[in-house]
Amino acid sequence: MAHKITDACIKCGACANTCPTGCIKEGDAKYEVDAAECIDCGSCEADCPTGAITAE
Repeated sequence: MAHKITDACIKCGACANTCPTGCIKEGDAKYEVDAAECIDCGSCEADCPTGAITAE
């Protein structure tokens, strides 16, 4: 199960800096998770200051 970044994302980059697989990239309106590369470790969710990341 991959994590998903909601519209509450403020594009701070904390999640991308924390991701051990590098599967989080900056999108147009928010950061995006590549579900095929996500290992569901939860490190991005723990570091998100707005709580914008959830497990799908």
